[in-house]
Amino acid sequence: MDPAIGLLGDLVAVDSVNPSLVPGAAGEGAIASLLADVMRRAGLDAVVQDAAPGRPNVVGVLEGRASGRTLMYCGHLDTVGVAGMSAPFVPVQRDGRLYGRGAQDMKGGLAAMVDAARQVAASGGLARGRLVIACVADEEHASLGAEALVRDWRADAAVVTEPTDLQIGIAHKGFAWLEIDTPGRAAHGSRPAEGRDAIFRMGRVLGALEHVDRALQSGPSHRLLGPPSLHASTVHGGREWSVYPDACRLQVERRTIPGQSPAQALEEVERVLQALRDQDGEFEGTARLAFSRDPYEIDEHAELPQALARACAARRQPVTFTGLSFWTDAGVLGQSAIPSVLFGPGGEGLHSLEEYVRVADVIACRDVLVELARDFV
Repeated sequence: MDPAIGLLGDLVAVDSVNPSLVPGAAGEGAIASLLADVMRRAGLDAVVQDAAPGRPNVVGVLEGRASGRTLMYCGHLDTVGVAGMSAPFVPVQRDGRLYGRGAQDMKGGLAAMVDAARQVAASGGLARGRLVIACVADEEHASLGAEALVRDWRADAAVVTEPTDLQIGIAHKGFAWLEIDTPGRAAHGSRPAEGRDAIFRMGRVLGALEHVDRALQSGPSHRLLGPPSLHASTVHGGREWSVYPDACRLQVERRTIPGQSPAQALEEVERVLQALRDQDGEFEGTARLAFSRDPYEIDEHAELPQALARACAARRQPVTFTGLSFWTDAGVLGQSAIPSVLFGPGGEGLHSLEEYVRVADVIACRDVLVELARDFV
């Protein structure tokens, strides 16, 4: 078995569900320890550092024989939950695929980058520069790991090995999470004159936001990412059958493209609320920005994307530049002045009940990363 695939099976077998998503879940401790051991056996200096209490990153370093630039490979340790999966931590190979939670998102990418470092070390190391292998916590929630990484580590360039179907990702969307509240007045269900229905008020908000989403999706579009979007995520309100609801809260997600900001997303919602106030003097509603991440983009003609394209060509891998609809830690690295691209193996089943990565893609990804490490530093 190829060492990268053996490592991938070991990684899938470790429960690393993010405890910020699933209270009480295992988190990144066990998988960080496993990877620290793997990297040390490969000849890297590896350190385990807490991004937050009990939420470790593990960073391995392969030093070259002379000074030079630093290239970072970065991937996340955590996965989403496993509810409804029959055997999420039993890696199964079938028809050229490896199945299990995290196989595609993104233990396939982790295995490729860690085994690339092992192969470089085993074949004479680096003539110059250094290779940093960063395995970070919490990408699936708030990117605590990437935020801690950029406080302590620097690099001249980085490849984030999220699943891209072996295409070179040079852009991804951002997002803004917004909370909207409409107050009402509690009263017995038989006394409409005394009650104010907070859920009815929120219904007006939802109708208006649907029009906003339609306008966004039919408006200006990014050449790789397509249009921005808005959707309702959760809604909570009401007490019981015979009581007028005195509160309702809606959570919405606005996906942004380069050139758009979280502040712009909030302003769109606030304009909706103001229009509803103008129509009805009794209408009340407020909005706040709960959390956001900016979109990311790097020029495909910049040095790093072109260097990765050369590495792909050297390994007879087709060169295609693409954009990704989902947000990644490349945004954190890029905002910290570390030019970054995305490149990883393909598969299916992101966050679903059946997830797999293509075995051949993991090996091809590893081989391209070996080529890039030797060329770039």
